[in-house]
Amino acid sequence: MATRSDQPDQPDQPDQPGSPPVSERVVSAERSVRAPASLIFGLIADPARQPEWDGNDNLAQAPSGQVVTAVGDVFTMVLTKEGATRQNHVVEFAEGRLIAWLPAPVGEEPRGHLWRWELEPAADGTTLVRHTYDWTRLTDESRFARARWHTPERLMGSIDRLAGLAESGR
Repeated sequence: MATRSDQPDQPDQPDQPGSPPVSERVVSAERSVRAPASLIFGLIADPARQPEWDGNDNLAQAPSGQVVTAVGDVFTMVLTKEGATRQNHVVEFAEGRLIAWLPAPVGEEPRGHLWRWELEPAADGTTLVRHTYDWTRLTDESRFARARWHTPERLMGSIDRLAGLAESGR
């Protein structure tokens, strides 16, 4: 069973003047991976492994031992470009199937953008992997350019790297 936070997929308000339309603020990519969902999920839920498959070249490192197990967990990552540490607040979680988090500077509230991973196991042993970046609740216009940088192609880059690790059993 999936556990979701009170963060809806769409904002409570219509598009704001000067803001990109909501339809442009949710990007996704998906593909079938020749590996079991449990293996793929293990790579996603262990923040120390995330820099290995990050197709956005955004994650430098994460302390080991931060395996995500529930909504409410918070894990930290060091970013490559800024060298800053981010806290990631887990807001959706279903073991082996779903994980989503809201990043925030350490000690601050999340800024309104969400990273989501959904896994759908198939009978043939493959897994449909869907990766979504949702910035419908991002209100800091100074961050819009960076948010736009996260395209479906960049998300697919993460899926492809994740698939490479999972399909090789690493």
